[in-house]
Amino acid sequence: MLYYLLYSFHTQFSVLNVTQYITVRTAAASFTALAISLALGPWMVRTLREFQIGQVIRQEGPTSHRPKAGTPTMGGLLILTAAIVPTLLWADLTNAYVWIAVLTTAAFGCVGFADDYLKIAGRSHHGLRPRYKLGWQLLIGVAAGLLLLVLEDRGLYNTRLIFPFFKRLIPDLGWGYVLFAAFLLTAESNAVNLTDGLDGLAISLFAIAAAAYTALAYVVGHRVLAEYLLISHFSLAGELTVFCGALVGASLGFLWYNSYPAEIFMGDVGSLALGAALATVAILIKQELLLLMVGGVFMLEALSVVVQVASFKLTGQRVFRMAPIHHHFELMGWSEPKVISRFVIVAIILALFSLTTLKLR
Repeated sequence: MLYYLLYSFHTQFSVLNVTQYITVRTAAASFTALAISLALGPWMVRTLREFQIGQVIRQEGPTSHRPKAGTPTMGGLLILTAAIVPTLLWADLTNAYVWIAVLTTAAFGCVGFADDYLKIAGRSHHGLRPRYKLGWQLLIGVAAGLLLLVLEDRGLYNTRLIFPFFKRLIPDLGWGYVLFAAFLLTAESNAVNLTDGLDGLAISLFAIAAAAYTALAYVVGHRVLAEYLLISHFSLAGELTVFCGALVGASLGFLWYNSYPAEIFMGDVGSLALGAALATVAILIKQELLLLMVGGVFMLEALSVVVQVASFKLTGQRVFRMAPIHHHFELMGWSEPKVISRFVIVAIILALFSLTTLKLR
């Protein structure tokens, strides 16, 4: 909206001509998101406290987490507001990719909101029943996949799957891409949700991954760079750089209040939405499998839960002291800040390495 307003005056004020550039609008979206997060953060914390919207701690979790009970939660509403509003202000709203990213993120946020609401209303860590929660996630994922098929019919997308490091391995999944997209969206949203167990951990890892996808979205949308790196070029994908920039700004602003010791938690409304946002961007810019590396820590957290549950059911033995794996390291004696710092270091290394794969083909 603001983009159209400012650019309409570029003939009278030549300086406003810069608003046509994605890089400028991405920076503007990032700063706008950061400003919204920082400005609304204190109000959000006070409001959540007034309405007694506090975190319910699982009794089977680490005992060191029990003092966190009652900390304001559902802070994901702040993240979503700070990310979506700047996107609507600075992005080209005629771009279908932008709307798919925004609507998918918001839809997963609604599932998370319902889950958080039921937990708070029932004063329990049980929210939506798992089958309902998973069902809604898959349904939204299928809807997003069908929209991608519509774009393919119009020549604006393709259902080929690109494998990192391999130049010619690009199978076309066809209608099967709908199921693949639904699975990836559901898996990533739940992976971020499982990671959200320490103060500032999930949002820090997400900010790093979102920054990496900001660069990737720009490259995919830039014809010269895409051709040089031998990757699929989609001109519409470039506009997702603005969306990713807003996500980074919103994440940094939220981290200001969520860093250890946290004043506010994001809740499922935040974690499910952020995971979906990351997966949606990965799908739209055709870097789906690279998400395994960019969001490698998220995948490790989810995998640790799968391994723990499978091992216990099959053998009666646990592989980790507690899952997700960040709790395992806590019980080994690592302090919470140390776990967070080391996971962040690993995430940065993975994000940087993922960018090098663009040329290693």
